Amino acid sequence: MDWIFFIEKIALILVIILSSFGVAAYATWGERKVAAIMQDRIGPARAGLFGLLQPLADGGKLFFKEEIIPDHSTKTLFILGPALFMVTALMTSAIIPWGPDFTLTIGGTVHSVALQVADINIGILYIFGVVSLGVYGIMLGGWSSNNKFSLLSAIRSASQSISYELAMGLSLIAVLMVTQTLSLKTIVEQQHGFWADGYFTWNFFKQPVAFLIFLVCSFAELNRAPFDMPECESELNMGYHQEYSSMKLGLYLFAEYINMFISSAVLATVFFGGYNFPGMDAVRDAMPGGLFSIICVTVLMVKVVGFILFFMFIRWTLPRFRYDQLLNLGWKGLIPLALINLVITGGVILFFFNK
Repeated sequence: MDWIFFIEKIALILVIILSSFGVAAYATWGERKVAAIMQDRIGPARAGLFGLLQPLADGGKLFFKEEIIPDHSTKTLFILGPALFMVTALMTSAIIPWGPDFTLTIGGTVHSVALQVADINIGILYIFGVVSLGVYGIMLGGWSSNNKFSLLSAIRSASQSISYELAMGLSLIAVLMVTQTLSLKTIVEQQHGFWADGYFTWNFFKQPVAFLIFLVCSFAELNRAPFDMPECESELNMGYHQEYSSMKLGLYLFAEYINMFISSAVLATVFFGGYNFPGMDAVRDAMPGGLFSIICVTVLMVKVVGFILFFMFIRWTLPRFRYDQLLNLGWKGLIPLALINLVITGGVILFFFNK
């Protein structure tokens, strides 16, 4: 039934968007708590139990603050910048399989519910296309502000994105050579369980070098320390969102954490089996399909939270790179390494699996 399919997708989109905002909000709380633990202090503690209401206080503060649009800015693009950045951050979640399909009986008809907004056969290319658009939100915000620090920050972000998207794409090509598909759902299904035919099924064990390259490039794409050159406070004040206030600033800040959430989901999906886990067949046979899907979604979210905590740990551990070091690592380090891994992967497939 078309109307059931329509309602299902709308409901799933709303759940994903609201969950993304919720994760982004409490990722700010988690960031502060991780920093506090590593610096031997308390962190947020006054707004609710353990400071759990701090994200709501921060959101309310941004929402009710006075909104200022500088007179010297290009107002249309100034408004469009944070909106574009937020929209592209949310769009990448559309092709992630959050859990296995399950069935519902509606009006005597068995209906299959997919926990994925769209299963397109070029899912990886879709992610790269949308991610590459996200930098335009930064560029628009930096340029339209008519502030030299914001413009320099936007230029840095663009050059950083170009430098590291190449290595990221090359690392994924090696994975695609192994999986023979661009569909994220198929990639997850190929990693079923944890062990099969005498070998690990997760792509991390098949392509550890590709995972390492992809992980490092994710830090650069997210503008996270030690690659946070566009927001280098000691050089560029606040960076590309220096002239922003109120919820326009909030959109930029929230979109960064949503990007971190989605990047963690992509890492878990492509390299760590997505919602798959050891012994999942026995669990599936012992309980209803809907409950099993909830367990699988929970497993994926645990992996995602693990990556988010790792991103936070690195931020408060490593110092910021110099800009020349950043570009040297991308062009002279990661791209050659990705090409070597690509050649080795092709040779192994050719000589051992195509006989």
